Amino acid sequence: MARHRFEYASQLPVSAAHAFAWHDRPGAFDRLNPPWDPVTVVQRSDGIRDGAQVTIRVPVGPFGVRWHLEHRGWIEGRVFEDVQRSGPFRHWHHVHAFEPVADDACRLVDQIDFTPPLGPLLVPMTRSKLERLFPYRHRVTAGDLAAHARFADRPRLTVGISGASGLLGDALVHYLSTGGHRVKRLVRRPARHDAEIAWSVDGGLADPAALAGVDAIVHLAGENIAGGRWTDDRKKRIRDSRVDGTRALAESLARSATPPAGLIVASAVGYYGDRGAETLTETSASGDNFLAAVCRAWEEAAAPAREAGIRVVHARFGVILSPRGGALPKMLAPARLGVSAQVGSGEQFVSWIGLDDAVTALGFALLNPAIEGVVNLTAPTPVTNRDFARTLAKTLKRPALGRLPAVVARAALGEMADELLLASARVEPAALTQAGYDFRDPDLATALAHMLGRPLPPAPA
Repeated sequence: MARHRFEYASQLPVSAAHAFAWHDRPGAFDRLNPPWDPVTVVQRSDGIRDGAQVTIRVPVGPFGVRWHLEHRGWIEGRVFEDVQRSGPFRHWHHVHAFEPVADDACRLVDQIDFTPPLGPLLVPMTRSKLERLFPYRHRVTAGDLAAHARFADRPRLTVGISGASGLLGDALVHYLSTGGHRVKRLVRRPARHDAEIAWSVDGGLADPAALAGVDAIVHLAGENIAGGRWTDDRKKRIRDSRVDGTRALAESLARSATPPAGLIVASAVGYYGDRGAETLTETSASGDNFLAAVCRAWEEAAAPAREAGIRVVHARFGVILSPRGGALPKMLAPARLGVSAQVGSGEQFVSWIGLDDAVTALGFALLNPAIEGVVNLTAPTPVTNRDFARTLAKTLKRPALGRLPAVVARAALGEMADELLLASARVEPAALTQAGYDFRDPDLATALAHMLGRPLPPAPA
């Protein structure tokens, strides 16, 4: 049976040794997992040295196929290979080569020899998938490496993360670990090993001594605000999970004999309320609705840590975009059918940020001691809901027909529709921009194309 070859190459902004080391660290596979068609890791051994193995489950329609791969051909700083031991292909041999170009640049070459299960019939489909996958993988690799290289002269950190199993927390774990940092997950059960720290919303840290050696905490845990209609009970859980949890954690840090130097606490642009087309920065006043009140109390709850001399950052997130979770998957299904994501008039502003920028900006704040207080984690180009719907449709090459009337949204979701879908917040990331942060995906069209595996739009002239 004939073997076919696919090759993709690009230049990376670091040495071959640094690029190779990034791939050899925990989390690299997870960073490169395509969000529009993710595989599930069933089992794996550490690293990419000869004999290391990984078993993944590849989605095939409503089913899945197990794919067992083994690493071979490991030459430090230069090359490693993946060879199929069992799985969907008759033959699969993937060479990852790192060719030096300069002291601060190298060429990454991915070369795959493959034979599909049905021979020539599946070659076009296989090539099409690879042609979507590898530009994405190389772009993520280059973006992560460039961001880490900016702080290459700083010591690597030990970072505790709450909410580490969520969309943002999981991505942050892998982003930091591939950058050489050590991550400890804050878990709401007894810690099972040294990479976990037990805590609870009511009591904070179970053992403050577990903070020894921890440089910073990123607190992301909180009840899903879009997890169901806002009954009085759900609103209480939304508030208490954020306010009580943050206060308990901040008090634990303040009491610790070995507190971390920094605490980043998640917040949201819901702080600003419904503000129409007004341009909002970190110094803008708070709004007067439910989410604004929650965000105010949420941020105030970190006061014990700040008063203890810990650097506190309030990360006011916009809508975090990823097909893996959050708001975007709810829009994708109708958008693929040509149904518009527009809600109501469509004139309300959406302040958004791509998942890659969300984790990179958090890493930037962790390593930049000058950043303190409120920071808007939003892209520099907020868009109206109407333009968001049109851009999504264009990315998917679909029409954007119809809209969801405000009255229907309110009937289905009640108060949540007014605050999450119909409220307008035109937020700008003034603090990040002033600190010199370089956005990976500053415009919506590029961000959506990247995360959905579509061709990137032309760069602005």
